[in-house]
Amino acid sequence: MTIRHASCACGQLSVRCEGAPARVSVCHCLNCKRRSGSAFSAQARWPDDKVAITGAAKQFVRKNDSGSTAVFSFCPECGSTVHYTLDIMPGMTAVAMGGFADPGFQAPEYSVYESRKHAWVEIVGDGVVHD
Repeated sequence: MTIRHASCACGQLSVRCEGAPARVSVCHCLNCKRRSGSAFSAQARWPDDKVAITGAAKQFVRKNDSGSTAVFSFCPECGSTVHYTLDIMPGMTAVAMGGFADPGFQAPEYSVYESRKHAWVEIVGDGVVHD
């Protein structure tokens, strides 16, 4: 069984994920851009029972463009967002892909909010669902 570890920049907050992710995606919504500080966010999701979180976290709650609510957990020391939950995906934990620091991490299967995608960004790959 595959075990993956993600952490914040200082290592205080970490996540252990068991097995393959249920979903890997990128999001181009304005909230994700602001949260990640990038042109889009990339995340992988696991069922809650496959995720173990260690360390202290602060939460930030935000209404998304769709009207759903997200709870972002970030390190109170370095500020890195490590994981989050969405009320429209109960029982799932999303982990920021950058926290894995793994260039071989699997490619995204979904690219959402592409209407807000920067013109110079292209998410490629066989079978990627574009929304």
